[in-house]
Amino acid sequence: MRRPRIPVLAFVADAVAVLVFAAIGRASHAEAGSVVGLLGTAAPFLVGAVAAWATPWVRAHPVGFRAGGVVLAGAVVLGLLLRAAFTGRLPLSFAIVATVSLAVFLLGWRGIAILTSRHRTSVR
Repeated sequence: MRRPRIPVLAFVADAVAVLVFAAIGRASHAEAGSVVGLLGTAAPFLVGAVAAWATPWVRAHPVGFRAGGVVLAGAVVLGLLLRAAFTGRLPLSFAIVATVSLAVFLLGWRGIAILTSRHRTSVR
């Protein structure tokens, strides 16, 4: 795979991770089915993730855990603040579940990519 594709694929993977988080959350509350609803739920967290992508830490090495931590922080902090602003409330339980879930998704795909990359390098 050519190097210029990696940042694009990493950005797409982050966006998919946030959308999966929102879809699972909506499904667990019997709100699944509406694409507009899904995008409305994911939007604050996507804004946070996109803001994190504007930083040099993410752009320098987008697949690394440091980048994942920055994207996670952006998605969680900005996402929860925006969600609280839109809904007028922010239950602690939601904040905890959102943080843990986004950590699993945003750091998880990076861990798999790093392990796969190391395995492929050692096999050659």
